Amino acid sequence: MLDHSGPGRDLRSFALPESGRLLATGDVWEPYRLVDQHGLRVEPVAVYFKDLLAADTPATTLRSYGNDLLRWWRFLWALDIEWDRAVREDARDFMLWMQLADKPVRVHWRRRDAPAGEGQPALKAATAAPVPGSPNSVTGKPTIGTKYAASTRAHCETVLRTFYDFHLASNSGSLLINPFPLDRSRRCGRANAHHNPMEDFKAQRTGRYRPRVPERIPRRIPDDKYTEVFAGLRSHRDRALLASWISTGARSEELLTSRERDAIPGQQLIGVIRKGTRVYQQLPASPDAFVWMRLYQEEAWANGVPRGRDRPLWWTLRRPWRPLNYHAARAMFVRANKLLGSNWTLHDLRHTATFRMTQDPELSMAYVQHILGHKYQSTLQKYINPSTDEVIEAGLAHHARQEYKRAHPSPPPSTPAYNPESLGILFGGTPA
Repeated sequence: MLDHSGPGRDLRSFALPESGRLLATGDVWEPYRLVDQHGLRVEPVAVYFKDLLAADTPATTLRSYGNDLLRWWRFLWALDIEWDRAVREDARDFMLWMQLADKPVRVHWRRRDAPAGEGQPALKAATAAPVPGSPNSVTGKPTIGTKYAASTRAHCETVLRTFYDFHLASNSGSLLINPFPLDRSRRCGRANAHHNPMEDFKAQRTGRYRPRVPERIPRRIPDDKYTEVFAGLRSHRDRALLASWISTGARSEELLTSRERDAIPGQQLIGVIRKGTRVYQQLPASPDAFVWMRLYQEEAWANGVPRGRDRPLWWTLRRPWRPLNYHAARAMFVRANKLLGSNWTLHDLRHTATFRMTQDPELSMAYVQHILGHKYQSTLQKYINPSTDEVIEAGLAHHARQEYKRAHPSPPPSTPAYNPESLGILFGGTPA
């Protein structure tokens, strides 16, 4: 029996239950709904989501917040604690559990429903998989580990702290304190109270239980590896998608918002809806992207894919025809990665496009900033610095030069001799 009291709570044996769900409703008035184990809507979360919608928050943000709130609610349900009765010891134990415990392992529905004997190939494949958290042999990027990442824990802490701040300001329920407090150094005063105006603002930890998140180093796909990934694609649609992502630098979900009218081959432009501002913007693309796009469209229209200027540009490859979403596009790229044993992501294509543009001396940084949709030009600083691949390549070249010098030592310098004519003039007489 799990002890519900704070000091004596045994977190080692705690298992997060798979109760409740975050449902996608398809309703613009309530895009996502958090329900409990009985299918009833969790009202405090629904009120919070409604306030976020009024603040013009995208539905994708509500989905991200909903996953963190669902994790917290499952923790409360397992300990039989009301959401407005949670104290700081409960928040402390929750963040400590996220830091030290393993993530819950969900069994895929195909393996769960498979008859006896059909799960053996899956077990063999699992044994050949790399160790979670180990670096990939092709890309050098670490694989997904068994623990919650620091960025996931930081995002969860921020969401829960702002959720309780909202209900404290609204006097909801019997809530008295925020169980996710600010850092001890931030109890009084404001952030950057003694900031020197001649220096840049420094990021400050605001939550007491918020972890330190290391700055991510963007990785690009080398040209030879990109060619191998591109050759492993199975359809003209996938080739057109990859060529468009790598040339426009658009985010993966932004390119999927394009309509047929947004692709203008004569001007080499593709129109997308930006993720943050949700404004329409035309992006320049390479000629190869439009060649593969035309091949994809001719093939898709011949198979019966709906066509029209207001129709989506990207569709699924099988009936019933549906607009391509992010999850299907990601699954396509994962299949291409498996052929090489790599673990690049769709966002690495955006990093690769950014590296290519920033290394072009004739392309101004102001133009790159506008193409990528960054708010500040300082965001491009990390792309100007040498990438991890360039640093490794330069280091290996240094060791190769040192090895060559050891194998081919240069002859010692000869001792300089005096000029005989100068000696004759100095001492008088003719030198021997």
